Amino acid sequence: MTTNRQLRLGAGLTGVGTSNAAWRRPQAKINASVDIDHYISQARKAEEGKFDLLFVADGLFINEKSLPHFLNRFEPLTILSALAAVTSHVGLVATISTSYSEPFTIARQLASLDHISKGRAGWNIVTSPLEGSALNYGKPHPEHDDRYRIADEFLQVVKGLWDSWEDDAFVGDKENGVFFDPDKLHALNHQGTYFSVQGPLNIIRSRQGHPVIFQAGTSSVGRDFAAAHADCVFTNLVSLESAQAYYNDIKSRAVHFGKNPADISILPSIQPVLGATQEEADRKFRRVGELLSAEDTLNYLGRFFDHYDFSKHPLDEPFPELDDSVGGNAFQGGTRRIKSQAKENNWTLRETALQATYPRHPFIGTPEKVADEIQRWFESGASDGFIVGQNEAGGFEEFVDLVVPILQDRGLFRKEYETDTFRGHLSLPVPANRYVKEVQR
Repeated sequence: MTTNRQLRLGAGLTGVGTSNAAWRRPQAKINASVDIDHYISQARKAEEGKFDLLFVADGLFINEKSLPHFLNRFEPLTILSALAAVTSHVGLVATISTSYSEPFTIARQLASLDHISKGRAGWNIVTSPLEGSALNYGKPHPEHDDRYRIADEFLQVVKGLWDSWEDDAFVGDKENGVFFDPDKLHALNHQGTYFSVQGPLNIIRSRQGHPVIFQAGTSSVGRDFAAAHADCVFTNLVSLESAQAYYNDIKSRAVHFGKNPADISILPSIQPVLGATQEEADRKFRRVGELLSAEDTLNYLGRFFDHYDFSKHPLDEPFPELDDSVGGNAFQGGTRRIKSQAKENNWTLRETALQATYPRHPFIGTPEKVADEIQRWFESGASDGFIVGQNEAGGFEEFVDLVVPILQDRGLFRKEYETDTFRGHLSLPVPANRYVKEVQR
């Protein structure tokens, strides 16, 4: 680890919360997921804390068993465009599916967000694991590995479209009536397995060239995709050992694909719980968990298995033996991890469901203890930073006020922004336009 290595911090904007029960706490606003003022407040708080990015997750299918936040929330590009107007430095990462979108549309939307924000857009690429998504788009749900093949070609098309115009193409010569240099406009003319896209794109590149690419692969093919294409990898791991193993695996795969492992940031999601004492923090953690019913936890567990109905199995008997076909075409890496953990720990179905829904994690305690744990993960090869969510309303604000100053005093995190583009925050170069590179050879 280099001595000047700095933490990356992102804010996970989750409205009413990612817990089934957080909305029941007295201070929670049940409409937070569609409250623009709530999002503006959190975005400004993140920028006050000098965060690298805002992260908006998304999904394309709900049912009556879905999490409260999933049932009623903003579409990512829409809310981030609004937040671009009230922030000036923090990155803006939108989750967008490659299985149920079109490359030209997404290339144009993300390039627009990149210009609106003056170089702060990011794209969290997802392949939409839930089969129910297909019911909203009138098309078959692709198989797991096919979804990543589609994503690979989708990304290549989008990147090609982003390079349609060379940076100095619009000369604006009023005297001679020359608006642009036609030699610096390039049609893509892509003919592939999944997409046929002519181009060019009707918007020029932004200051940062291309938006920053995020991914969250957990299966083997997903990890390969992340290592090959992502600038940042979003993950969800609660133990140091599992985080270290994942970190090393992604970095090794990145080397295999010819990338500098330092150019890919691994960012686990955490939901710190703070208290003046350890006992107070433990109480705050427990009081949300105590609001969870067995039905809540089974519903949450079932989503990983494509909304499989676990209620037909006895709660207090060992986790059931499930065929690989159950959820195998959904969150493949996640379902395998859950089944493996249940078997290794001899968990009952009740214990497995609770662990999946509301796991005990290391980031519970005083601000100093949470800062210690963040530093431990960062310095021991488990993460390059974190996506910080909140266990209940007010938790994110507490983190910015109480933990960030400790990290800053320790020299682990910036006290001021050094740049005003997302790539600048991550020390990533501006990608060269592919057509300019060809001319220079």
